[in-house]
Amino acid sequence: MDRPYVGLAARGLMFSLSNDSPVSVKIFVAILLIAAVPAYAQAQTRNAPKVTKGDAQKVLKIIRSDKAKIQTNCEINKVSDQMNQAYGKNDKKTVDELSQKIERLEKILGPEYVALMDGLQKLGPEDKKRVAEILLQFAALDRLCAK
Repeated sequence: MDRPYVGLAARGLMFSLSNDSPVSVKIFVAILLIAAVPAYAQAQTRNAPKVTKGDAQKVLKIIRSDKAKIQTNCEINKVSDQMNQAYGKNDKKTVDELSQKIERLEKILGPEYVALMDGLQKLGPEDKKRVAEILLQFAALDRLCAK
């Protein structure tokens, strides 16, 4: 064997890395990148910090300190109710419109609120108790909304 070989044993692939086959090197690099990117992304997801009750308390303090933000939170609740009704009627167009409206309103509440909500969505079924505890903290804020 006069050529050096580099192998990806886990994938069962062997590539010749000689000067007379630059295509093989390009293919090797492409496959290596394709294999590495999902693994890297998965590792980032697993290592992502999880939201805590303390995070929720900070967000709630920010919202409670600003009457306009309290009203924005109340508006999110109203739009969420409307969205649930539209979902029940299988009205996809209205659901999409209301979802976009909620996203705009959430941005008004600030980046901390958006990060908290994104973090809650990323939690798995094993974290349902934590999600329930965090959402329960928002119930007190929801009581400030005039019905």
